[in-house]
Amino acid sequence: MKGLRGVIGRVRGWRRGWHERSKLQRIDLYTRVTLCSVTWFFAVSWGLLPLGDALDEGPVALALAGAFLAANIAQSVLSNRNVALAFDDYRGTTPFPPGRLRLPVVLQALMTGLLVALAAVGGVQEEGLVLLVLDLPVAFGIPYVLLVPVRTFLLHSAGFSAVVLALLAAVGVPGGLLFGAFVSLVVVVLLVLVSARPSVWSLSVMWQAEEARDMQARLAVAEERLRFGRDMHDVLGRNLSVIALKSELAVELAQRGNPAAMDQMVEVQRIARASQQEVRDVVRGYREADLPTELMGAQGVLQAAGITVSVEGADGPAGIGAPAAVQAALGWVVRETATNVLRHGDPRHCWIRLARTRDAVVLEVENDGAGATRPLGGADDDDGGGSGLAGLRVRLGALGGSLSAGAVGDDLFRVTATVPLTARPDTDGRPAPSPEPSAAPSVLPEER
Repeated sequence: MKGLRGVIGRVRGWRRGWHERSKLQRIDLYTRVTLCSVTWFFAVSWGLLPLGDALDEGPVALALAGAFLAANIAQSVLSNRNVALAFDDYRGTTPFPPGRLRLPVVLQALMTGLLVALAAVGGVQEEGLVLLVLDLPVAFGIPYVLLVPVRTFLLHSAGFSAVVLALLAAVGVPGGLLFGAFVSLVVVVLLVLVSARPSVWSLSVMWQAEEARDMQARLAVAEERLRFGRDMHDVLGRNLSVIALKSELAVELAQRGNPAAMDQMVEVQRIARASQQEVRDVVRGYREADLPTELMGAQGVLQAAGITVSVEGADGPAGIGAPAAVQAALGWVVRETATNVLRHGDPRHCWIRLARTRDAVVLEVENDGAGATRPLGGADDDDGGGSGLAGLRVRLGALGGSLSAGAVGDDLFRVTATVPLTARPDTDGRPAPSPEPSAAPSVLPEER
C-alpha cells in the first residue's frame, strides 16, 4: 500500500508540476522529451530486434551482439544527458562543454566496429544489417546536430557514411546490401536533421519572444520610475533650492543680530509646508485609480504579455457618465484583476465588460486558463494589508457596492464588481482606506 501511495503521489506531483508550467515551458519540456524518446525508440526497435539473429550463430556472434547492445544503451543515456546542454548551446545561453563529446565519439566508433564485426561473422541477417545501420548514428546525431552548423553536420555525416560503407564492403557485404545500407544512412541523417534542428529553432524563437516581452515589462517599470522621479524633482527641486537660500540668509541675519532672520525662517517654514502638500498631491495622483486610464493600462499590459484583450462598454455611459468616485473604485478593480491575471493565470483571452443599469454600474473581468490558477485574492494576495479582494471589498463597500469572484465552468474565472451611481459614505463619516496596489497600473509586475 505504501508503494502504491508513493506512485500515486509522484503522479500527482508530475501533474501539478505540469499545470504550474507556462505554455512555453510545456512546449519546451515536450520537445526535449520527444527528442530523448526518439533515441530509445530506435534503440529498442531497429537497434535491438536484429540482434536476435546472433542467438543461433555461436558464442562469438552472441558476444558481439551483447557488446553492441550495451554500447547502444550507453550511447542513448549519454545522448539524453547531452540534449539539454545542446539546447542551451543552440540558444546561446550556456556553451556546450567540448569534453562531453569525447565518450560519445568513442562509443560511436566502438558501435561501428561491432556492427562491422557482426556482419563479418554472419551474426546479423541482410534485413537486420540495414536496420542496425539505420539505428547506428541516431543517438549520437541528435545532440550533435544542435552543436554544429548544418553544413558541418552534413559533411561529417557523409564522411561517417563513407567509412561505414567501406568497412562493410571490406568484410564482404554484397553490393545490394551495401546500397540498402547507403539508403538507410541517408534517410536517418535527414531524419535527425529535420526532426531536431527545426524543433529547437522554433523553440528558441519562442523563447526570444518571451524574453522580449519580459524586457518590455522591465523597460515599462523603469520608464514609470523615471516619470515619477521627474514629477518629484519638478515639485521639490525649486522649493528646496529656495529653502536652502533662505536658510543661509537667515543664518547671516541672525549672526548680525538682525530681527529679519525670524521672518526668513517663517518663510522657510511656509515653503516647507507647501512642499509637503505638493508631495502629497503627487503621491495621491500616482496612487489614485482613474477608470479610463486603468482600462488602457490593463489592455496594454495584458497584450504585451501575449493575452488577447476585449474591452466592452468603456466608451459608453457606463464608463464616461459614472461619478468620479464610482470610476475610481472600478479603476481599482481593473488594476487588481489585471495584475492577478498576470501573476496567477495562464490565459489566452481576457474580457473586460462595463454595463450600466438604472442605478448601478457593473464591471466584469473574465479570463480563461483558470484550471491551473489560484483564486484571485487567495492567501498570498490578502496579507492583511488591504490588498487583493479584501481591499477591493472595503473600497466598494464604502460606496455601497459589492464584489464577487469565482470560477465559471472548468476554464474561466470571473470577477464582478457592482457600484451604485449614488455613493454612500461610511457610517462613521471617515473615508475608506486606500488599498495598496499589487502593481502599478501601466506596468507589468517585476515578480512575474
